[in-house]
Amino acid sequence: MHSREEAWELLTEWTQSESLRKHALSVEASMRYHARLNGEPEELWGLTGLLHDFDYERHPDASEHPAVGMNHLRSLGYAEEMIQAIGGHATYLNIPRETALAKTLFAVDELSGFIIAVALTRPSRRLAEVDVPAVRKKLRQNGFARGVNREDIALGCEELGVEMDTLVENCILALQSIAPELGL
Repeated sequence: MHSREEAWELLTEWTQSESLRKHALSVEASMRYHARLNGEPEELWGLTGLLHDFDYERHPDASEHPAVGMNHLRSLGYAEEMIQAIGGHATYLNIPRETALAKTLFAVDELSGFIIAVALTRPSRRLAEVDVPAVRKKLRQNGFARGVNREDIALGCEELGVEMDTLVENCILALQSIAPELGL
């Protein structure tokens, strides 16, 4: 298993954008939270969240992302389970999400970003002010955070077999635990 420090170095080498780095941190936090909740290997789950989009800045086109990153991770000896989960988060690759790791990554990816967008609408711009009703309300507003695929969020809940409110609450708690790192 690679260390978190190695994964962070890889992320920062390939990703210069502060917002993309913060997205990686938010997905990592959500993955670690869910790993602890479900008795899964926290380090594997966390690193999967941290590195799921590490190639996006260099290869934003669907013809390359995340396939380029998957191949690079494979060449570095990262776990195949991680690589498959990363591939599964990109629906256009048609890689089945068969493991809890893959299903959770898919479920928390868009939602973690969405929760941050909700926090940014709060007067204090703090995650402490975000709750499930606020997120649900914003999910119903199609004009808000248009880039977030709400169908993917719903599909993620369905694949995980969890209620939307439960997943939202878990992700809020995960993100609140790293609010200072996110500047929120």
